[in-house]
Amino acid sequence: MSEEYGPEFITVTDEDGNDIELELVDVLEHKGITYMAFFPAVLEDVDEESDDYGLVILKSVQENGEELLSTLDSEEELTEVYELFMAELFEDEEE
Repeated sequence: MSEEYGPEFITVTDEDGNDIELELVDVLEHKGITYMAFFPAVLEDVDEESDDYGLVILKSVQENGEELLSTLDSEEELTEVYELFMAELFEDEEE
């Protein structure tokens, strides 16, 4: 991911109608699906003791010809993709 133009932010709306601003951290393709990792732009409600410290992983889905972001379907899918993102993020830090 190129940082040439600075960070990329999006706003999503949760199931309660609250808008959440997210900063894009990384994107990866896995099993033909595009996954995106984000951190909340405002960390006031994030539990600092949490292992993922607010990491939000969403996937790109096509619905009625439109690209949408969706939550993952299962805990297994989330765990698998989370581990891929962590491996990639830590690999980038080591370079």
